[in-house]
Amino acid sequence: MSIDIPTARPARAARPARAALADALRGAGYEILPFRDTEEKVLAHVPADIALSVTTTEARGLEPTLDLAVRLRGHGYRVAPHLAARLVRDRAHLADIVARLHGAGVDGVFVIGGDAAEPAGRFTDALGLLRCLHDIGHPFSSVGVGGYPEGHGTIPDALIAAALADKAPYATHVVTQLCFDPHRTLEWARRVHAQGVRLPVRVGIPGAVGRQKLIRVSAGLGLGQSARFLRKQQNMLWRFFLPGGYSPDRLLDRLTPAIARPDNGLADFHVFTFNDLESTEAWRQRHLARLA
Repeated sequence: MSIDIPTARPARAARPARAALADALRGAGYEILPFRDTEEKVLAHVPADIALSVTTTEARGLEPTLDLAVRLRGHGYRVAPHLAARLVRDRAHLADIVARLHGAGVDGVFVIGGDAAEPAGRFTDALGLLRCLHDIGHPFSSVGVGGYPEGHGTIPDALIAAALADKAPYATHVVTQLCFDPHRTLEWARRVHAQGVRLPVRVGIPGAVGRQKLIRVSAGLGLGQSARFLRKQQNMLWRFFLPGGYSPDRLLDRLTPAIARPDNGLADFHVFTFNDLESTEAWRQRHLARLA
């Protein structure tokens, strides 16, 4: 089934959609990588009302993610570290992580399975970790899970859909992986909405990222993690390696008519910044100014 996205709309219909897009951009969150200079860049370029999500990499483990999340919370940011299930050893390890985050005032997490070839302990997927979080009575008011509009490279679509339905009762929202096809994003969002998953959807979009930044980020992930990242993001790479990098304006414009509709759950945006925070925040402010 294809979804037609209108290119022209009556004036009365355009304003609510534009207003909804502005609200979505104001409510956008930034995904950041826990590198040595990340904290400094956040403080220099990211307003304190922007929610942050801190990734986890197999090469670096959970500690840099948790440490950065705690430090940024100390600066007043709302922050959600990625908890990769395959890096958590057992229930006691998870309880220690929860206590550490709760003690620092961190009230959100993003739960993923993770890419580690071998799990560190009992948890092999996000669902198992979510169930254990529920059992230990976690304090988090925000719990995100992943959505895959373009599917997953190694998991059949039917299993992905079933997994999302199983995870939904333990979550507060869904964050989609990067998808440059707005038709596919909308098809997926409407399909999961019709199947009964009524969680708000935060649409994953790229920030204003230059190609040199992407090269440096890829190198900083570590060889194995970088190779998996590049394999999973082949559709993205050629766009970022255009001269001057990639701007998400066209993708945003094509999603605008859908933001105000009640049948897809699209709520706001999760911006994959690749730590190019200065350019991404400048782009967001420019887009908000145009909408105003």
